Amino acid sequence: MPTTILPDFTDLSSGRRVAVQTGVANTSNVLLQADQTLYSNDVLLASKAARYSRLQFDQNTENTKINTVVNVSKAFYDIIFSQEQLRILDENITRQQKQYADARARYNSGLVDKTDYQRASISIANTRASRKRTEEAIKAKYAMLKELMGVPIESDFDIQYDNNVMQQDMQIDTTQSLVYTSRVEYRQLQTQKNLLQLNTSYYKWGFVPTVSAFINYNWVYQNNEFAQLYDQVYPTSVVGLSARIPIFQGTRRLHNLKKAQLQEKSLDLEVENARNSINTEFQAALANYKSDYNEYLTLQENAQIAEEVYNTIKLQYDEGIKAYVDLIVAETDLQTAQINYYNALYRVLASRLDYERALGKIDIN
Repeated sequence: MPTTILPDFTDLSSGRRVAVQTGVANTSNVLLQADQTLYSNDVLLASKAARYSRLQFDQNTENTKINTVVNVSKAFYDIIFSQEQLRILDENITRQQKQYADARARYNSGLVDKTDYQRASISIANTRASRKRTEEAIKAKYAMLKELMGVPIESDFDIQYDNNVMQQDMQIDTTQSLVYTSRVEYRQLQTQKNLLQLNTSYYKWGFVPTVSAFINYNWVYQNNEFAQLYDQVYPTSVVGLSARIPIFQGTRRLHNLKKAQLQEKSLDLEVENARNSINTEFQAALANYKSDYNEYLTLQENAQIAEEVYNTIKLQYDEGIKAYVDLIVAETDLQTAQINYYNALYRVLASRLDYERALGKIDIN
C-alpha cells in the first residue's frame, strides 16, 4: 500500500515524522474511456490524401487496361496475318501441284526436258517448308494471346474476323490534336503532384497542436477484506480537452519541409519531360501510321498487278510462249506481293493502335 510522510507531524517517542498508509489492501477498477480527435495534422493529411490515393489506384488500373488492350489487339492481328499467310501458301501449293503435274505430263510427252517438273518439285518443297514454319508459329502466337488474355492453357478457341471490317477499322482521323490530359500517364503525374503538395502542407503546418476531447468513467472498488471487495463502488469521471504541442523537434520539421519542396520541384521537371515524351510519341505514331497506310495502298496495288501478271504468264506458258522459269518468277512475285500486302495491313492496324494510345483514346470499356 502507498505510504505518505506527514511533514508537520512527528512521533514524540521516536522523533520521526509520522508515516501514514493510504488506501486499502485490495483495490479493483473498471475504466471506460472514449477519445475523439478534434484536430490533427496526421488525420487532416490522411483525409485529404485518401481521394488522391484512390484516384492513383484507379489510374494505375486504367493504364494496365490500356496496355492490355493494345497488346492483345496486336497479338490478335499477328495471328490473323499468319493465318492469311497460311492461306496464301495453301493456294500456292495447289497451283504448284497442278504445274508439277502439267510439267510432268509435258516431259512424258517429250515436249520439254525434265528441268521443268524438277523446278516445280523444288518450289513445292520450299512452299511446304514455309507452310510448316508458319503453322508452328501460329501455335506459339496462340499461346502468347492466351497469356495476354488470361485464358487457361488447356482452353482452345478460334479467332473470328472480317477482312472488310478490319480494312474499315484501320482508317482514322489524323487531324486530331494532342491533349496531354487525355494520357493516363500525364494524369498520374498530376495526381502524384497533388499528393506531394499535401505532403508539403503537412510539414508546413507541423507546429499546429493536436487537439482531442476525452471522457472516462471509472468504477473503483476498495476494501481491506478481499471477500467484501465488490460490496462498495467509488466511481469517478473526467471530461476534458487535451492539446499536444510539438515544442522542439531538432529542426526535423524544417528539413522535411525542404525535402518535400524539392520533391515537388523534381516532379515539375518530370511533368515537363512527360509532355515532351508524349509529344514525341504522338508525332512518331502519326508519322508511322501515315507511312504504313501509304505503303499498304501501294502493296495492295502491287498484289493486284502481280496476280494479273501471273495469270498472263500462266496463259502464255500454257500456249508455249513463255518458259517455265518465267512462270516460277511470276508465281514467286505473286506470293511475295500477297504476303507483303497482309503484312502491311497488320502494320497499319498496329500503328493505328499506337496512334490512338498516343492520343489517349484507347477504348477499355
